[in-house]
Amino acid sequence: MNRKLRMGMVGGGTDAFIGAIHRLAAFMDGQIELVCGCFSINPEISIASGKSYYLPENRVYKTYQEMFENEARLPEGERMDFVTIVTPNFAHFGPAMMALENGFHVVIDKPITFTLDEAKALKKKVDETELTLALTHTYSGYPAVKEARERVARGDFGQIKKVYVEYPQGWLSAKVEDAGNAQASWRTDPKRSGKAGCMGDIGTHAHHLAEYVTGLKTVEICAELNIFVPGRLLDDDGAALLRFDNGARGVLMATQVAAGEENAIKIRVYGEKGGLEWSQQEPNTLWLKWTDRPTEMLRTGTGFMGSIAKHNTRTPGGHPEGYLEAFANIYRNFSLTVRAKINGEQPKAEWLDFPTVEEGIRGMQFIDTVVTAGYDDSCKWVKFSD
Repeated sequence: MNRKLRMGMVGGGTDAFIGAIHRLAAFMDGQIELVCGCFSINPEISIASGKSYYLPENRVYKTYQEMFENEARLPEGERMDFVTIVTPNFAHFGPAMMALENGFHVVIDKPITFTLDEAKALKKKVDETELTLALTHTYSGYPAVKEARERVARGDFGQIKKVYVEYPQGWLSAKVEDAGNAQASWRTDPKRSGKAGCMGDIGTHAHHLAEYVTGLKTVEICAELNIFVPGRLLDDDGAALLRFDNGARGVLMATQVAAGEENAIKIRVYGEKGGLEWSQQEPNTLWLKWTDRPTEMLRTGTGFMGSIAKHNTRTPGGHPEGYLEAFANIYRNFSLTVRAKINGEQPKAEWLDFPTVEEGIRGMQFIDTVVTAGYDDSCKWVKFSD
């Protein structure tokens, strides 16, 4: 295939900040172009957004159903190859399932669906169709995070014993959902966000990062969830103790009422021989800590990273790569995988390194388990949800 992949969008109009992030990430490596979309539940916003993206009028749709039906009827040389779904949680499953049913690959924001059952249904459809679904757990796209994962996997630190992961934000310290903040409005609404607030929004990121870096699986959770802002309907703060399948223990903290904090996700992992530390707000640095030698500071782009990290690095050391580049790494690996499949080729291992429907199910299992554990004071440990 000697062309760019053709992308459609559900959501992501000019009124949605994350839509622009997706487009910047998708276009960064010159592998993808936007050809169509239903950019808002409001047809006027969708049409206006399509015009601002310089799309033909007949490729800007009023509903996602209309888009999938029309695109599926177009010749193979014209129709979109995949769709990116950028909507509130309750509106993930419908367009994702319809896309798969019509033969389109999918990129979708986390959490993957509104419920665990929906996530399992998507996995069944992905397995049936052999199409590719990517989930945008962006923090796994950073080169330093990939280096951390590789070093843990090859045993540099010995058996992992302790994991600390935290994600403090402060933007929901006040009840901004009542002051016209659209992002806060749907995230704090159980009908649109689901059964979890903070833990569904950013706790899932922290949990995915812990499992991604360590390669371990959570098997039990002990948790507390809190609502600090009066009148709020979903948790805005929480903490959990984690038990992993190798016997390691972990601590996860997520809060959106840490006033003054931005997006300070951070992970520390400790094994028998040493440990590591990475912070999203200093993303190009990976700290390595040892029992038998001084602490090391490893920097991206300097030639000391492994092959996976190098594959996901674009600039020489000292030229910072950040959130957009990490986001773009998911899109690049997804596009390389889809291109290989279209060409009848086997994708390379480094191309397959992006979150999929499997991680989506893990995220929904985490939400179910942490909510059960977090509100039930009669039980200490809750087994990870099936």
